[in-house]
Amino acid sequence: MAIVLRYRGRIVEDADVGFIQSLIQAHPGASRRQLSEKLCQAWKWVQPNGAPCDMVCRGLMLALDRGGHIHLPPVKITPHNPFLHRQRPSVPDIDASVIEARLKDLGPLEFRLVRRTVDEALFNGLIEHHHYLGYTQPVGEQVKYMIHALGRPISCLAWASAARHLGPRDRFIGWSAEERRRNIRFIAYQSRYLILPWVRVPHLASHILGRVAQMLPRDWERVYDHTIYYLETFTDPTRWRGTCYRAANWMALGLTTGRGKASNGHRPNRSLKEVWAYPLSKDFRRRLTEPV
Repeated sequence: MAIVLRYRGRIVEDADVGFIQSLIQAHPGASRRQLSEKLCQAWKWVQPNGAPCDMVCRGLMLALDRGGHIHLPPVKITPHNPFLHRQRPSVPDIDASVIEARLKDLGPLEFRLVRRTVDEALFNGLIEHHHYLGYTQPVGEQVKYMIHALGRPISCLAWASAARHLGPRDRFIGWSAEERRRNIRFIAYQSRYLILPWVRVPHLASHILGRVAQMLPRDWERVYDHTIYYLETFTDPTRWRGTCYRAANWMALGLTTGRGKASNGHRPNRSLKEVWAYPLSKDFRRRLTEPV
């Protein structure tokens, strides 16, 4: 059976296209959102928490419509999209005096989950104005930590859903395309890591990495009803040597190809990054390749 489209890990074949077009014809008054809900229900296409994959499904149907494979009804309403013109995080108003000490002199570190709390705006602002990549709104599952010491924030870490295709990681795990599609949700990607520039504490970065690796699986399961077995991140080798990751027992797997999701060919469209991995269990390969 001919493959018509591959979209976000889902393969759409001729029979699927026929089913979708029949669904549209059977509900002539339905909106695109309603059709998406009906298709998710028919395909039992749900997220790990049981919610329908509505937005992904709408994107798939739109791609089929643009390709001339189906004919969606006209758009009935264009809702306001607060994410289209998102206001950049403001400059945080916090104490930026220098903290220069030994790790043990900081006292107990406090790790706060700040996603959907009053502290999330502060987290976003710190990343925006003190991380060289700035703040970008994550998509999919995500967890944000702010670390405090001496009554002040000293570090921020953001974790999100992993990229679907990553050559060094996929070869390291040794999973098939189907196993990757099924189990990619068990990997967390560190999208941002910031030690605030006025914090000068030797070994702090690797210490925080070690602490977070212990608590992240538990926190992820509490938020998203499933655990994780593997952590990954990228570093820019022209800027960083990855010293703190090596010190925290992360593994360097090699370089990316430099082709992001917007690439239409085999030439790099961004700088090459070092891929780092931190398996959270000895049997991570079995857990990432076994049926759910």
